Amino acid sequence: MKSIIKGLITALLLVTGVAASAAQDIQIYTADNSNGKITGASIEKAFADAGFLISGHNDMNIAFKGKFQKTNHKMYRLFTLYKKDLVLELIKITPDAALFAPLSMSIYMNNGSNDISISSISLDGMAKVTGIPASNKHMIEYSKLVRDTLAKALPNGHFEKTSYKILKPKGELITRFTYEMELEEGNDADAIEEELEGIQEELESSLETVGFVIAGFNKLGDEFSEAGYKKYDFFDAYSICKLPVIFPVAKTHPEAGAFAPCTFYMYKEKGSKIIQMAYPSVYNWLSSLDITDEASTKALEDAQKLMIEVINEVTE
Repeated sequence: MKSIIKGLITALLLVTGVAASAAQDIQIYTADNSNGKITGASIEKAFADAGFLISGHNDMNIAFKGKFQKTNHKMYRLFTLYKKDLVLELIKITPDAALFAPLSMSIYMNNGSNDISISSISLDGMAKVTGIPASNKHMIEYSKLVRDTLAKALPNGHFEKTSYKILKPKGELITRFTYEMELEEGNDADAIEEELEGIQEELESSLETVGFVIAGFNKLGDEFSEAGYKKYDFFDAYSICKLPVIFPVAKTHPEAGAFAPCTFYMYKEKGSKIIQMAYPSVYNWLSSLDITDEASTKALEDAQKLMIEVINEVTE
């Protein structure tokens, strides 16, 4: 009797989209695309129709050909999106929810195959990084909406059974920074905005100088204010990637697009002078995807070191 009840519970979780592959941080949804009807545009439409805000959608094969004169996949796209109302509810729990605002996905077809796949962070993966329990109702709703929309975007598809060995992270899963603004008593919104623009211009310039790409920018704080939540003077989120990182990693791990571009957030609460900044460290990639090959590991760890150096220079 117990085994029957357990089986029914498992089946219910799968139907509702709550459970992905056990204890796996990413999920991969795959469908046959022999007729070519599933495209980047059709996938984007499915998510837009489900109420997601599309913040970025890039054909990486174009970028790879331009940078490296070759590609590794028949199709490789990086897709970023988020659901505004659910992001706000999660931000009320912890600002770290912005690490997945937007969510990153990779859309890919391997050479010699007619299958198309979309990789994305799983419910367990989001919980692992943000610290919000996977049992939280908003987390469950977000995960279910993503899974349901994947099923609509890739008809007759299925979630692949993944069995990554989850490695112990070599470092903190979130890299954090703080910066004290040079504000005086009575500074108004214009003064805050002016100083913020200076910081962001320096940050963007410094990152681009060393080869990072600003793939997207979302003013989450404006959306929060419009919804009546006015805790922050600003809350901005960058999507940042580096071609020499994603190219070698995606060659053997195309599903790594679930972590790329990464989201770098920065916010200031009203009444505070401190800007809080954070992004998910590359140790997520290494840990969640069991990445051990030398080329990928070096590219990721070098990028982590460089990112820290650049942001430290800006915030000192």
